[in-house]
Amino acid sequence: QVQLVESGGRLVQAGGSLRLSCAASGRTFSSYAMGWFRQAPGKEREFVAGITWSGGSTYYTDSVKGRFTISRDNARNTGYLQMNNLLAEDTAVYYCALGSTFLQARQRSPNDYSWWGQGTQVTVSS
Repeated sequence: QVQLVESGGRLVQAGGSLRLSCAASGRTFSSYAMGWFRQAPGKEREFVAGITWSGGSTYYTDSVKGRFTISRDNARNTGYLQMNNLLAEDTAVYYCALGSTFLQARQRSPNDYSWWGQGTQVTVSS
């Protein structure tokens, strides 16, 4: 079993910053690649950022490049998404997910990830 719990989401004004956390338990966190996804009302779940199991490679969707940073601390079984210069269009429920050890950071399909957290709400007011 792998359990993931996201935290850090809240209401923030446009231009502000948030750091989301993804705490893992049940299995060794470092054994899995990690991705962040988001889903706005009425829209499909979309890929935001990915990171390989070692943290050696990262990948971002175009809309967040230069603003978001994905990272992980395997010793603490925790992943992060640093979100800077937030825009109203970033409003969504954000999910962390784990996939295969060999999953590449650029693999953006939700079907490539096996374990998901419950999500944390990020609301950006303009």
